[in-house]
Amino acid sequence: MSIERSLKQYELDRREAVKLAAKLLLASGTTSPRVGGVGECTIHIIDDECEIDELAHKVEALAEENKAWKMFKRDAAMLRDADAVLVITSLRCLTDPADINCNMCGRLTCEYYRKVERIPAGPGVAFTGPLCVFRANNMAYAIDAVIQQARAMGIDYGVFWSAGVAAMRMKIVPRDAGFCVAVAISVTEKSPFRDVPVKYDEMNERTMNDRIIKRLWPQFRSIYS
Repeated sequence: MSIERSLKQYELDRREAVKLAAKLLLASGTTSPRVGGVGECTIHIIDDECEIDELAHKVEALAEENKAWKMFKRDAAMLRDADAVLVITSLRCLTDPADINCNMCGRLTCEYYRKVERIPAGPGVAFTGPLCVFRANNMAYAIDAVIQQARAMGIDYGVFWSAGVAAMRMKIVPRDAGFCVAVAISVTEKSPFRDVPVKYDEMNERTMNDRIIKRLWPQFRSIYS
């Protein structure tokens, strides 16, 4: 086997490992505990490079909507380095409170919650709350299960609420989703989600170019030599 073919096979195997890992993480998040054992969270896998880039582009655009979201540019840069993204949603926290009068949403009873005026959707608004915090907490079980499984398998990961907002804006999650968080994963030599400098969005362009060139060079060489 030539060096070019060997490196190309490595890249194919690496990409296959990402797809398999994403599905196993989805399974772990799906079987995680739920309050009352009711399925009210969904998990969606984005593993196409173009779709990940579209998601990152949306996150980058959101950074201009709210001055508190400037760190979204750094999130977008990290998302572009991801091999796959799992978007975890809460389907009932916006429209269907838990009816236990826990008061975590700031209302005395769930009936008051149902009648409260929602924050209108628009620029600078992440989630059109208030949300039923008790139901939204179910997402914590799913996120924890995904992270624990990623650690067990040696998969690098990063958690981004910015990508959850972008996924909702892009309507790639169920219509009733009131809250989303994304877990990006990477199977690469160095985790793009750790030891990240403040100006990562400005500094990582060269790193991305180096990675692309190193991975594609054997294929270009075999084609044009």
